[in-house]
Amino acid sequence: MAASLAVPLAAGIDAGQRYLDLGLAPTGATARYKNEPGDIARLVAHLRREGVARVVLEAVGSYAQPLVHALVAAGLSVGVVNPRRIKAFREAEGRRAKTDRLDAKLIARFALLMSDAVRPLPDAAALALKALSTRRQQLVAMRAQEKTRLKQAHEPRVIESHKATIVALDAACAGIEAELAARIAADPERAEAQALLVSLLGIGPRVAGVLISDLPELGHRDRKSIASLAGLAPHVSQSGNAPPRAMIAGGRPCARGPIHERVGGRPTRSQSQGRLRRPAPTGQTRQARPDRHRTPHPRHRQRRPQVQNTLQSPNPA
Repeated sequence: MAASLAVPLAAGIDAGQRYLDLGLAPTGATARYKNEPGDIARLVAHLRREGVARVVLEAVGSYAQPLVHALVAAGLSVGVVNPRRIKAFREAEGRRAKTDRLDAKLIARFALLMSDAVRPLPDAAALALKALSTRRQQLVAMRAQEKTRLKQAHEPRVIESHKATIVALDAACAGIEAELAARIAADPERAEAQALLVSLLGIGPRVAGVLISDLPELGHRDRKSIASLAGLAPHVSQSGNAPPRAMIAGGRPCARGPIHERVGGRPTRSQSQGRLRRPAPTGQTRQARPDRHRTPHPRHRQRRPQVQNTLQSPNPA
């Protein structure tokens, strides 16, 4: 009698602001819990009682952070994946219906089939640095908006309000940057990484802090993986007889933006659309390439009409 193979049990959780929908695969069982500390503890106990091998969630914001911390503390294998992969998985299955319960079951099937869904999660210090860096980016964006509004204001009282807001945002941004620098300096590994980054031409403490907080894999993966995570790796697209085209896409905008600024100005429109193009230096124009001889495809060749010469040269006298 052949021994039956035990199928590992995978769990998918659709996290929302109020509820946590749980789905199990391959059993297809579902359950709903409130997104509260008491129900999170019951959810973790349910997973441990069922003997779940891996748990997968979508990276959809901060609603799932307390649950992720509880799952990691319980010793469960947790993976937080890009929602695009879950959407592509739904399309591959040919399903159109979408509810919280169906999403939980879909994520569970994804976790069961995709072995790379579970990856090491950042520790508490890395999450804190990421939160500080995100807050700094928000303050910088708000400051830029206030400066734009200041240029458009004419009423003295409104101008005064804009200026006061900009001063307050500058102080808040400086405080966040100081806290970020202090936490990086307190960690020997991150302090060494920052010292190495600032030694590079064009990289200062601010950009180094952004890379350390938003790209924690830096120094732990090979250069190709880091380039892909930063959105700087050209991905080749080729089909049929069309020539291959390599374009950058995806990645983390928070890390790609500062790198592009250090390369030579802010990202151009083609860069934001996925094509890497270094802007021309100020005061110089881009030289056009010399025309190259290209042999047209046989289907595109136009035959010249054959004109018969009906004029005959006169006979010599």
